Amino acid sequence: MKHPDGTLARLGDKVLVWEGNEGVVIRSMDTDEYFEQYPKEAFGYLEQGIMVLSEKAGLIHYVKPEEGMQLIEWKK
Repeated sequence: MKHPDGTLARLGDKVLVWEGNEGVVIRSMDTDEYFEQYPKEAFGYLEQGIMVLSEKAGLIHYVKPEEGMQLIEWKK
C-alpha cells in the first residue's frame, strides 16, 4: 500500500490516521515486514495492505489509505 503522498508504506512509519489519532505501521503484507509482536502466522489471512496500531482505535487493517490519512514520519 502507498501513503496518500505516493510513498510506499513501510514498517515503523508514523501516520496520522485521522485528526487526533496517530499510529504506527506495525505490519506490511505488501513488503512482508512485521514486528515480532505481530507475527506473520497470526495475520497471514490478510493478504495485502498494512496494519496500523493507532492510539485511539487499536489495530486497523488498510488496503488503501483513508481520506485524510497522512504520513507524519517515515522509517528510514
